[in-house]
Amino acid sequence: MDPRFGTALNLVWSTLLAYWLWSARRVKSPVQMEPLSKRFVAYWLPLILALVLLGPGEWFAGCPLREQFVPHSIAFQSMGLFLCIASVAIACWSRHLLGENWSATVQLKDNHQLITRGPYGLIRHPIYTGLLLLFLGNAVLVGDWRGLVAVAIVFASFWRKLRLEERWLSELFGEVYRQYKGRTSALIPGLL
Repeated sequence: MDPRFGTALNLVWSTLLAYWLWSARRVKSPVQMEPLSKRFVAYWLPLILALVLLGPGEWFAGCPLREQFVPHSIAFQSMGLFLCIASVAIACWSRHLLGENWSATVQLKDNHQLITRGPYGLIRHPIYTGLLLLFLGNAVLVGDWRGLVAVAIVFASFWRKLRLEERWLSELFGEVYRQYKGRTSALIPGLL
């Protein structure tokens, strides 16, 4: 990867992390959450593995995962960086709209509210969509098959997480959530 794109990518990830940490300072208390061991295995471990896969290419020298799925060109790196920037904007906007209802793990909050405005009017899990697109943009920037494997790992983790979230939200909000679910997509409008 061109070093300028590497610097820009680090800035994009740093911006997301800084916003996530800053905005997490005021959230409601949870009333229901998964056990820590389950959260680690189902969410944190896959994210760590995906980030390792997106690490320096030298870590994968001689491995089939190091083979290119797109050329290491300025055009593809520009597309990947644009996708990363747009996806962080989506994730941060969605995180902002959740406000005090946000949590890093599957939780029901005290006085939990169902948010249906902004990207939530089309997608039930726009933060996951944004983060998946961030990993996809990162994969395009890296250009190797290891990036797509990282996206698949994150997708599987998020899919499990969103199914549990939807079950809990259906139990909490009942028919209101079922109607919301009927008019929105989980991750990609009109597709998934």
